[in-house]
Amino acid sequence: MSKMLAEIREQPTALERTLKAELRGFERLRARFEKERPRLVVLAARGTSDNAAQFGRYLIEVTTGIPVSLAAPSVSTLYHSNLRLEGALLAAVSQSGESTDTNVVLEEAKKQGAFTIGITNEPESTLARIADHAVLVRAGREKSVAATKTYTGQLLSFYLLAYALGAKIRIDDLRLLPDLAAKALTLEKEVAARAEKYKYARHAVVIGRGLNYANAFEWALKMMETCYIIAERFSQADILHGPIAMVEPSFPAFVLAPPGPTWPVMNEMITKLSGLRAETLVLTDKSNAEAPKSALRIPAKLAFKPGKNGPALPEDLLTPIPYIIPAQMFAASLSAVKGLDPDQPRGLSKVTLTL
Repeated sequence: MSKMLAEIREQPTALERTLKAELRGFERLRARFEKERPRLVVLAARGTSDNAAQFGRYLIEVTTGIPVSLAAPSVSTLYHSNLRLEGALLAAVSQSGESTDTNVVLEEAKKQGAFTIGITNEPESTLARIADHAVLVRAGREKSVAATKTYTGQLLSFYLLAYALGAKIRIDDLRLLPDLAAKALTLEKEVAARAEKYKYARHAVVIGRGLNYANAFEWALKMMETCYIIAERFSQADILHGPIAMVEPSFPAFVLAPPGPTWPVMNEMITKLSGLRAETLVLTDKSNAEAPKSALRIPAKLAFKPGKNGPALPEDLLTPIPYIIPAQMFAASLSAVKGLDPDQPRGLSKVTLTL
């Protein structure tokens, strides 16, 4: 068994450990932000961490109304331009905490008046040391080059950050996530069987929308890293603005289709792909009765229903973590089917240093 697959299986425990250990720190942040709410949130990251940041952007804007920007590190590292960040919150995300350009962005943000948070899996890292507040993803050492358990830990950290920023997310709801991750893991055998069909795939598209848009990027990245598939990733809206033209009969298409606000447009996308005779794999869950019978279903009802007196939060609020796990398992399985080693992708190392 690959290290990647072993680490995918560790995610329920890692999520539970992270939530338990980091909650007190986020309660302190919540008290701080109640007194002085950031006018803007800026997120800095690269690679898989950047996909997690994309999720953070959607989540924070949807649940708090605070504008969120994804940093362009080259503005600081290559153009040496100073951004005016007084009253802003800068959150830098890095699995290793040693991503050079991400750390430069964080240091520059501190100089320009931002309060800074560092989200990392490494407590002794540069990022953890230089941030005003360090958030530790308690995933344990990740040995596979392809990040899996650190990604879901970062997603959980963004739920907690949204909570700290005033989102009406309940901690009791977040405590459901380890169990939902465990439910997703039960699909391992079915996912491996489904992967066999794509053994000779060289190109693919992955399509998402809203809170699962980031997962489209992450699923595609995992296939690029571990299976050497040229996997393009799009929102359901963007693919219709031109790229849909490349889809032809038997073209592999992977669709993240949870219940909730994005389902109507994702359903239209599934119908269009069917008309084009694409080789489509739809990922959904037990609560989505309208999804195709051929869909890969997480055996849990993930449609989020707030309590009678609870906040009006999106129905797909809790889907991103359980939805990425079958995608991770798919990439690991397909890599094995292709006779590749998902733990040591060619040309890659665990820590990438860029400026």
